Amino acid sequence: MPISNKLALLKEMLDSAEANLRSARQIMVELAGGTGDSHGTLAKKAATLKAGGNGGGGDGGQIIEGVFDGQNMIGPDGKSYPVPANYASKSKLVQGDVLKLTIADDGSFIYKQIGPVERKRIVGPLVYEDGQYKILANGKSYKVLLASVTYYRAEVGDNVTVIVPEFEESEWGAIDNVLPKFGAAE
Repeated sequence: MPISNKLALLKEMLDSAEANLRSARQIMVELAGGTGDSHGTLAKKAATLKAGGNGGGGDGGQIIEGVFDGQNMIGPDGKSYPVPANYASKSKLVQGDVLKLTIADDGSFIYKQIGPVERKRIVGPLVYEDGQYKILANGKSYKVLLASVTYYRAEVGDNVTVIVPEFEESEWGAIDNVLPKFGAAE
């Protein structure tokens, strides 16, 4: 076997070993009941944002800014506000995005993304484990919303492009695309 092939094989083996170690660490954190530091970090980020206030412009309502945690918005008061899964999916919200919530006088919630985090795209297969859809990429599993899976008609085993924060750890990703299967022998 030529040296270049051996080097390529060795690199592939090292990449695989590193990915397995990252996955093992992630599983260890999950089994220990923790989720890493992401929720605490998001809550701290949310605490620095505006709370309360009037919608202004004569339309009434209360305005709250918060941070998207993958499913909900965490307000500066630490409260969790439900973000509609369809909105999160279609808007491709990413964990750490800053949102503005207007609670109208009639009680309706109106969300607007006002501070997106820097993003990157990664590719991996869609899996279903522990009652949750996930994308396995870069040696880690990223949870994705069921609404995104159904919106894109993704199936377990499909290769999926997922958007995650560029510089922060994340438990969640936003599905960007389902990659077509070329020449799949079935």
